[in-house]
Amino acid sequence: MSLLGDLIGGSGQGGGSLLGVAGELIERAGGVQGLVAMLQQHGLGDAVQSWVGAGANQPVSPGQLGQALGNGGLGGVIESMASRLGTDPQALLGQLSQVLPHAVDHLTPDGQVPSGNGGVDLSALAGLAGKLFG
Repeated sequence: MSLLGDLIGGSGQGGGSLLGVAGELIERAGGVQGLVAMLQQHGLGDAVQSWVGAGANQPVSPGQLGQALGNGGLGGVIESMASRLGTDPQALLGQLSQVLPHAVDHLTPDGQVPSGNGGVDLSALAGLAGKLFG
């Protein structure tokens, strides 16, 4: 399946869209604030700041993202999500490394990380596929 198909939820599994997975990952990290803090602590500070701030989003490789998430205690979450989606963790990290910068950027429209660690409003991510590929 294409990245676009995954973005708009074409896998046919409830909650199986890549944006849904990104939202779940953000939620498991303690919200946008928790994810940003964890990724900054584990070597992706400059890239993550670019996602939050104005301007172009710096890329991260699947390996960098996997290492940061693993060191932050979310490696098992990636494995579980990959299994649920019927893919391997590296393939999922490859897709997440493309989508997560846009998701964080989309959830921080004023260049500010929302405070608190409440749940992620997945409806806030719903317009992202159209924004990216509209």
